[in-house]
This record gives sequence, C-alpha cells and structure tokens, in this order.
Amino acid sequence: LPSLLSPSASCLSIASLTPEKFFLSKRGFPCSPLNHFLKPSPSEPQASGLPEYIKIVEVGPRDGLQNEKVIVPTDTKIELINQLSKTGLPAIEVTSFVSSKWVPQMADHKEVMRGIERHPGVQYPVLTPNLQGFHSAIAAGATEVSVFGAASESFSKMNINCSIEESIERFEEVIKSARNMNIPVRGYVSCALGCPYEGNVVPDKVAEVSKRLYSMGCYEISLGDTIGVGTPGSMKKMLEAVMKEIPLSALAVHCHDTYGQALANILTAIQMGVAVVDSSVAGLGGCPYAKGATGNVATEDVIYMLNGLGINTGVNLCAVMEAGNFICTALNKKTNSKVAQASFRTGTTN
Repeated sequence: LPSLLSPSASCLSIASLTPEKFFLSKRGFPCSPLNHFLKPSPSEPQASGLPEYIKIVEVGPRDGLQNEKVIVPTDTKIELINQLSKTGLPAIEVTSFVSSKWVPQMADHKEVMRGIERHPGVQYPVLTPNLQGFHSAIAAGATEVSVFGAASESFSKMNINCSIEESIERFEEVIKSARNMNIPVRGYVSCALGCPYEGNVVPDKVAEVSKRLYSMGCYEISLGDTIGVGTPGSMKKMLEAVMKEIPLSALAVHCHDTYGQALANILTAIQMGVAVVDSSVAGLGGCPYAKGATGNVATEDVIYMLNGLGINTGVNLCAVMEAGNFICTALNKKTNSKVAQASFRTGTTN
C-alpha cells in the first residue's frame, strides 16, 4: 500500500499501529485506518473490457467446511450462513446431501438446511450426488441443487465412486427430476486444470464433460481447479476450449489457491468474460479426495480485487470479514484471507 499512502511511505503493518490508530467495526473488531481501501470507490473507473457485475457464489459453508477434521457444530454452521446472508452475497452453498459415511462433516445437512434464516434475493444451493440425495434435499427445503462431476476418470472414481460415464447417468436422473419440479441445477466439473492422480487434464476433456452437463439442463457450469495447480496460461487454454461448446454466460470458475495462483486465474477468466466466481469465506476448504489441495480462494480477497477494478459485486467486504472472523474463531484457526489478515487483529489472526 505505500503508493496509496504517499510517495515516501513505508509498508504499514497492523502490528506497527498503536491502539489509538484503530477504530472498531460494528461488531467490535479492531480495523485498520486503511479501511476505506476495503470499499469500492465511486470514482473508480470500471476496468476496460471487464464485466460490470460479477456474481459471487459463496461455497464456504459446504466446500469450505467439508474437509475440517473436527466436526463443526450444527449451530455454528447455521450462524455462519446467517451472517453471510446479511453481506449482500447473492448465492451461498449451504451443505451437501451426501452419505455421512463418505463426508461425515455434512451429516447434519437436513438440520442445517431447515435451521438457516433465508433472505430474499439470496440463493441457497446444495450439493446432491444422486437421486436419493436430491429427494432428501428437496424434503429439507432446498430450492436449488448442484451436481458434481469431473474431467478426470481417476478423480471421479475416488470422489464419487463411479466412472465419468456412470456419473453422467446419475446426474441425468437428478436433472430430469429437478426439471419436473422447476428446480434449477448447477453443474460442477472438478479437475479442470489438473488432477492429483492423472496430472495434466486436456482442455478438450473439460469441454466434453461441461457440454454434456449443460446439454442435460444445468443452467451453469462451474469449472474447478480442484488442486490449485492452474496458471493464467492453462486457465486461458481451458476456457477457450469450453467456450467453443458452452455460452460464456453459463460459465463460472472455482479456484483453489494451493500454488497462489487463484486471483491471477480469476482475473484471466473475467478478462475473457466470465462473470461468476466461486469463493470461500476466510479461504476455507480443501477436498477429501485431493491430497494436498488447500482452501478455495478467499471471498474477501476476490471482492477486494474486484472493488479495485471498479466491478460491482453488491457484497459488503467488511461484513464478509466479520463472518470469516466468526468461523475462524469457532475453528480456532487462522484465516487464509490476506485482506482479512491485513485488516483485523483477532485472537486467531495474529
């Protein structure tokens, strides 16, 4: 931030600020006086050629928590979702209706789904791997579902215990039932930029799986860099292949930050016209079946970048950071968000 302060300013850290230089946020967390940099500037020109609006799909409550080794209390999950619902986020992925045998952290999916406070204008999608999960989700009050496939045969077998072809057949049943009930379905394609078992994944394979999901009725396809190995170069090549088969308006990106490339990859995607980005509060996440995969890109960091580009998200960054502080305190872990680390001094973000 030196250039934002003065030509001669040195780097300003939270630790160097004296107590009187802090002010309290609405929930009492000490924030830096640089807080105004967290807000979109009304005078900030919208970056040329970029989308005017980016939809943020918050996946923290599901993708962010599914890999936590200690079971997170149901009330904590519900409170996290309720806090996120007040931030302006348009979509919050709530939970996953999978077998508790495979993902114990999501065993309370019915209780979470029934316990949250739903806000007007906010979507609350849930993950459903098969028809049984779909019907359970609908019975619990779900109004949007997601199916999750992969561009890697090995990962598909490890993640959902079936081949890519078998997974497509399962999804077809879910999507058909959803269509009959006017339930929108979103499709995920994992390992779009690399696989923990097969290594490189060719863009044409990503395009093939994406096309099949879209053709079956998924209104949107989220392309996931599950293990975070992608770079702007590989992101560009993959999107070029997928965009030949699917309308740009139906694409989203879902980036993990294992190699520190997530923001660069997202910027590449939005420069190509993608206008939907998945992210996770506090950078929580990982994948039980992708060894070495770290958290999703932090929602806070994505919004900060988009604010700086003059792109509207409708999301209150400070409110998201407070939700991130809540869940990190509950988990007794440090936030993975660089923006939150620089902005808050809390017991878990020293």
